[in-house]
Amino acid sequence: MKKIGIFYNFQTHKTKQQVKKIIKQLGEKYVEEVNLDDATHQDVEKFDFFIFAVPTWFDGELPYYWDEFLPTIEDDDLKGKKFALFGGGDQKKYPEFFVDGLGIMAEFIEKRGGEVVGFTSTEGYNFESSRAQRGDQFVGLALDIENQAALTDERIEKWVADLKKAFQVK
Repeated sequence: MKKIGIFYNFQTHKTKQQVKKIIKQLGEKYVEEVNLDDATHQDVEKFDFFIFAVPTWFDGELPYYWDEFLPTIEDDDLKGKKFALFGGGDQKKYPEFFVDGLGIMAEFIEKRGGEVVGFTSTEGYNFESSRAQRGDQFVGLALDIENQAALTDERIEKWVADLKKAFQVK
């Protein structure tokens, strides 16, 4: 089995904490961390399975490091590759843009033929709108560390159990 590439910015404290929990539950031998500050087109070529950590900034924007990385794979054909997305948002301060980054990333991946896996329920969240919402699900794992920190570990555990099936991890 090929390793799962988990792409995130190593300087993001909250995201890094969640990445460590995900890696522990998936199993370290299955995962390779990739720092977005150093990521290249070749990093995408070597994986079939991906986890992208995509927090939402401000009024529904991608963080600058994703804006800088995505052009390097803009012309890639992602067919046959599976992507799981997770990221943080704030339901209270930005209820009209809650985890929009996940939706932006899902659209980017799907336009290039990639498959997004790891959808999660919108139940238990209180927000106005989200580009990450499809019906009663998010296109990935939505985390709100600011307002629902007590639910984070349980949400990660359930999400990772689903990813193990999608990524063929035993």
